[in-house]
Amino acid sequence: MSSGARSADDSRTVLIWVVEGSWSAGVDVARRLGWADDLVTLLYVVEEQVTAAAAGAYAGLFGRGRPERDPSWRLAEASSVAAEKLLCAAETRLGRPAQRIVRTGRIEREVVAAAAGVDLLIVARDGDLSRLGPRSLGRHTRFVVDHAPCPVLLVWPDTTPSVESIPPEHPPR
Repeated sequence: MSSGARSADDSRTVLIWVVEGSWSAGVDVARRLGWADDLVTLLYVVEEQVTAAAAGAYAGLFGRGRPERDPSWRLAEASSVAAEKLLCAAETRLGRPAQRIVRTGRIEREVVAAAAGVDLLIVARDGDLSRLGPRSLGRHTRFVVDHAPCPVLLVWPDTTPSVESIPPEHPPR
């Protein structure tokens, strides 16, 4: 998408990464920005390693003789249902229609791939939220911020810590 001037009928594409515990901050800022013509997509990523670990644990403990008892498919189904509920809650909070996407894979890579071609990616911090600094980003969020193929709006999910929370300078070496 272009970063130049927009005509009256132009719309931005905004991707909001929905994550448990911090999703409302991204949705709230998108609602406050309020560009009426924006095409908003809500994205949730199910970590593929969770179901793979369940399948591997079952096979390791009980063998492969009864695949119908493998709990991984139930776990995948429960994850999908939970993701849809979370995205529905996010769309309700947004107060307008939005596209909802659930992807499965490595979280950080799926978010980066989904951000290709969008005008803005909205991400909420998810690390140490008690102070300013790089540790306020979890590992998935750090990867997304570093590799996103579009502008990223990084928001605090709660009250932003004061400037006094910045760690002291290291002495010169």
